[in-house]
Amino acid sequence: MTRPIALDAMGGDFAPTEVILGARRAVDEFGLNVILVGVPELLGDPLGLEVVACSEVIAMDDDPAASVRKKKDSSLVRAAELVRDGRACAMVSAGNTGAAMASALLRMGRLPGVVRPCIATPIPNPGRTPMVLVDAGANAECTSEMLVQFAQMASTFVEAHYHVERPSVGLLSIGEESSKGTPLVKETHQLLREMSTLNFQGNVEGRDLIPSPVDVVVTDGFTGNVALKTLEGALKFVFSTMLSAIDTNDATRAAGDVLLEHLLPVATRLRPESQGGALLLGVDGICVISHGSSNATAIMNALRVADEMDRDEVVGKVRATIRPDQAA
Repeated sequence: MTRPIALDAMGGDFAPTEVILGARRAVDEFGLNVILVGVPELLGDPLGLEVVACSEVIAMDDDPAASVRKKKDSSLVRAAELVRDGRACAMVSAGNTGAAMASALLRMGRLPGVVRPCIATPIPNPGRTPMVLVDAGANAECTSEMLVQFAQMASTFVEAHYHVERPSVGLLSIGEESSKGTPLVKETHQLLREMSTLNFQGNVEGRDLIPSPVDVVVTDGFTGNVALKTLEGALKFVFSTMLSAIDTNDATRAAGDVLLEHLLPVATRLRPESQGGALLLGVDGICVISHGSSNATAIMNALRVADEMDRDEVVGKVRATIRPDQAA
């Protein structure tokens, strides 16, 4: 049996109940090997899954860096240590995002040459493989060199996981022209254009996120997180409004009976829980960060993603992409 995936059983708005249910489903439906990391007296019934005990929990509102330093026996820190020590192939958490990143970075370490790890979030892209948005929230302030490295790591991820040859890359800006954007965007545009190893297609705008004409959209973590949350809110609004309209009267409900069988599969693909989670690129191990409001389905899919990252050898391929001299 393959090495297990370490799951932070205490992380998320619906932990530990939904987390444990998701883990059980991942074992039963995908045949995955999962171990829970949590406080035994708070877990309840682990549903037959192995438990690695800890005594502390990092709350959603805890300071990320301080909590990782002080709560060394927390579920997040212990999960990262299991990966570091080779006892697990990956870690998954729906808990405090900053603390998950800090745990992975401090316990697993950065890959040689990586300036800063970044969050790569797959976004459904109708008619083609998902678009990967990077950075989706790890680094609020970035340099142009960091953005170029994010593009390199995300391109490697897309190539390894989605089997896309020479993934296309776009830079998020306020216009397609190279003259548009902040000084950071303009400088990054020039550097990306000079990178022969990247398939850079130029600037893309916010309207190009769904559907996206490129495989990778690169931006700083502040802009990326705002764009991601805006997209989630807009999609939720559109589908809730559409369902309300269908339920207006007998005529609209009759139309809904015909339309829903075509609309529901689209809605399912666009729901965050269907994607499972985002990958923290640049650390020396697999760390999948799931949405704080993850239910059992989202946890199950996050574990599936972690398993796929291990099978696709994404960390090793990113290691081969980034040169150590790039960290200067």
